[in-house]
Amino acid sequence: MGHNGAGKSTTIDLILGLKAPDGGTATILGMEAAKNRKQVFERVGVQLQSTRYQANITVEEACMEYASLYAHPADYHRLLKDFGLGALQKSFVSKLSGGERQKLSVVLALIGNPELVFLDELTTGLDVVARREVWRTLKQLKEQGMTIFLTTHYMEEAEALCDRVCIIRSGKKVVEGTLEEVITASGKSSLEEAYLCFMGEEELL
Repeated sequence: MGHNGAGKSTTIDLILGLKAPDGGTATILGMEAAKNRKQVFERVGVQLQSTRYQANITVEEACMEYASLYAHPADYHRLLKDFGLGALQKSFVSKLSGGERQKLSVVLALIGNPELVFLDELTTGLDVVARREVWRTLKQLKEQGMTIFLTTHYMEEAEALCDRVCIIRSGKKVVEGTLEEVITASGKSSLEEAYLCFMGEEELL
């Protein structure tokens, strides 16, 4: 969690080897992604903020294309249904609403049956009902043992989905821990108040 420009998306890019660090290293599943790209991406799913699709491709074709990259892909028909996109399989991606595209990008990140999935502001643009539908599915995946690394601006989303929280400010970690630990460390009574405290915005309380 962190303000716009705090470095949330950059952190994901560095972990995944999509950007080169100025210094230091990052490992994922015991590997440096930039040096072991194929091995990492066979086990990791990714939903980035700006996902681009081919022109004139349908939802089903996008899913088929992603599924072809993996030896044992998930059933994308089930995933589309779980995310409320089952009736849109023959629709062109270009005709989807912003929220529908966002949900599709999450589906594509899950097609490879990843051990770990990165979700960058996954529910931005979704209405309340759609957001909670996504939460329900992600909770089920957690229960099945999948690790989820997400960035979010929504306190309620962090409280609903996250076991641990890391708040960053200007590219540096401010605090990290369980929800309870972060709230306790702030001396406040809620995650939102703790967030404002650690971000130096206490005057907004």
